Amino acid sequence: MNRKKFSPESLMMSYGYKPELSEGAIKCPIFQTSTFVFDNAKHGKAFFEVAYGLREQKPNEELGLIYSRLNNPDLEILEDRLCVWENAEDCAVFESGMSAITTVLLEFLKPGDLLFYSRPVYGGTNHFITQILPKFGIEVLGFSAKDDKQEMIRLLEESGLGDKLAMIYVETPANPTNDLIDLKACRDIADNYANKERKPLLAVDNTYLGPIWQKPLEFGADLVLYSATKFLGGHSDVIAGACLGSEALMARVKTMRTFLGNMAVPWTGWLLMRSLETLKLRMEKQVRNAEKVAEFLRDHPKVEKVYYLGFLEESNPEQHKIFQKQCLSKGSMVSFDIRGGEKKAFAFLDNLDLIHLAVSLGSTESLAQHPATMTHADVNEDEKEKLSISEKMVRLSIGVENADDLIWDISQALESV
Repeated sequence: MNRKKFSPESLMMSYGYKPELSEGAIKCPIFQTSTFVFDNAKHGKAFFEVAYGLREQKPNEELGLIYSRLNNPDLEILEDRLCVWENAEDCAVFESGMSAITTVLLEFLKPGDLLFYSRPVYGGTNHFITQILPKFGIEVLGFSAKDDKQEMIRLLEESGLGDKLAMIYVETPANPTNDLIDLKACRDIADNYANKERKPLLAVDNTYLGPIWQKPLEFGADLVLYSATKFLGGHSDVIAGACLGSEALMARVKTMRTFLGNMAVPWTGWLLMRSLETLKLRMEKQVRNAEKVAEFLRDHPKVEKVYYLGFLEESNPEQHKIFQKQCLSKGSMVSFDIRGGEKKAFAFLDNLDLIHLAVSLGSTESLAQHPATMTHADVNEDEKEKLSISEKMVRLSIGVENADDLIWDISQALESV
């Protein structure tokens, strides 16, 4: 009888874990230790040779554990399971999503390089790209979802920096507007500027839809990034990040992680392993709830516009084409413009009862926030206006509550406006 290839949601219960190595415990224990004992000095030497790149790992050579800044069973098993979802060769987990993003940018960009990035992106990412990277002599150039492939090339050519392109960084869907970026077009542009000296990378923040509803590696991405705090963690009780890609690229990411010292701790790894077991169940429920909430908002007289992937077919045919090509679901993030500006938006937020006024997203509980003055407060005002991040925008992260209860809460909060 041929062995069945199990689906990712089935493998999350046991993949990469051997109970016999942990007294038969059905769940992986928390390996709360800083260091590990070697069998003998020869083994210790061999482990360090590979860890520091002094030699390649030999075929069938099993490497042991050294030190929890380098490797730890909770993190290694977690990384193996995340690879299953993305069909990636390797993964690295971090203490936050920002530490994953900054580690990747610092490893693959050097003075004189150009980073070509999509707008909008998460406020923290925007700050690092626009305020920190230039201090290191790194050029940055933005583009938006309105820019097609030809326009993106024109921007690169007019900047005079196309020959310095080292990375295209994309957040899709974008936070908080749900704008989609064509990953295949980005891959084509990166390849168009490749030469013998440099091969521009495509890095994708997949937090909004991944790893269930979007697979960037299948569309040519080199690296996939996550705020694992969000859907991967999903319970508002852990801060974490992740990066996935090829073994060769991830070896560089992990080396940089080692020396920056920002890898996740065992407790974080254990919490994320627990969360992965219910990841698909949670995200499916959130999608169903979001669809009902978005439909309600679209028909409400106090709502001016709804930013939701499920409405692209009628509102933006070009974006809908991208959605059909690379997205597997409408997701559970819904933003909307309330009639009346900041005062009305604040009144709505202050009168919510069931939905919590808090930043973050992807958790079991529904959250609401005001992007223009909260997560994207640091973004230039002109930039916010161009990208529709206005005073009237409210962002909702839909949770797993009863959909009718969520709609009641939104309805009564809107009535108070």
